[in-house]
Amino acid sequence: MKLTWVDIRSLDQEKVAVLEESVHQRVDGVVTDDPTDLATLPPTVKKILFAGESFLSDEIASVDLVIVDTHTHGSTSDLTRRFPNVEFARYVEIIDSATLDDACHAARTERWSVLYFRDPTKIPLEIVIAAASNAEGNIITVAADAVEAKIIFGVLEHGSDGVMMAAAKVGDATALKAASSERPPSLDLVELEVTGTRHIGMGERACVDTCTYFRKDEGILVGSHSKGMMLCVSETHPLPYMPTRPFRVNAGAIMSYTLAADERTHYLSELEAGSKVLAVDVKGQTRLAIVGRVKIESRPLISVDAQAPDGTAVNLILQDDWHVRVLGPGGSVLNSTELKPGDKVLGYLPRADRHVGYPISEFCLEK
Repeated sequence: MKLTWVDIRSLDQEKVAVLEESVHQRVDGVVTDDPTDLATLPPTVKKILFAGESFLSDEIASVDLVIVDTHTHGSTSDLTRRFPNVEFARYVEIIDSATLDDACHAARTERWSVLYFRDPTKIPLEIVIAAASNAEGNIITVAADAVEAKIIFGVLEHGSDGVMMAAAKVGDATALKAASSERPPSLDLVELEVTGTRHIGMGERACVDTCTYFRKDEGILVGSHSKGMMLCVSETHPLPYMPTRPFRVNAGAIMSYTLAADERTHYLSELEAGSKVLAVDVKGQTRLAIVGRVKIESRPLISVDAQAPDGTAVNLILQDDWHVRVLGPGGSVLNSTELKPGDKVLGYLPRADRHVGYPISEFCLEK
């Protein structure tokens, strides 16, 4: 998880409510310019004072960390000698190449660096992250909102170590915490035993093209029923008649379910550019992949039936061609048209029924 700091300096009437929300959401720190705001925070939340242009006094002894401008307050090493029980973070506002150099130096040498990039481009942040790639300190980047925070967390694939975001209203701390999640939780995959296959004729199937490269042991979960899915592999593995397309999963018939964030399902037919699907590897590790395009075309289809260890029946309808594949135990790649009873494939068994894709506990019979 990335670090989340909620800045409450601009709040008035909603300050108490946002503080309560921040504690409830387990944010990592609360930032203010008034130490009395921090008095009731539990020890699990870092008490952070933004010193601004004020003169530092003994009152900072009650906080955990102070954000300072070294041009105003002196070096963090000198401040640490004066206040040995308080941590200090160097604040740098990046407006040109000179201040970018300052930010790079701070990121390499300071325990904490709080960086505010005045321009919306993320290239200066990329430079800072690269410059500090082997440093042990923490880079905290100021974000305008949770949308920008999510982008900051992903810059150069590493992202900033944390984000400081000013809360404007109740709900902002929750949004920031959600943006800080690096990846969705892992899934408990199961081995399914194939019980039979049938050539069922023509129909529409969907290829899901994403804006990322899949690994060779990775694909997306697809199934005809919401309570059972198989792991369809991407076109990462070589084929004799066509180049690899490691961004693509030839996923299945258009009415099939696939899994996205928070265990929500989507029909393959409703995915579009900008949608998100859950990429899953053979160990159950997951990440979100952005859809760039969905190709729906008429093709011969094959129906694959399988059974889980607990007896759950699973079905998947795929394009009836041997180059369409699923993943088996250990990352084995299985051609769909060569599957036979007794073969093992990897799958997942969501436990809840679905209503417009959301998990819900209700009676639902799928067959």
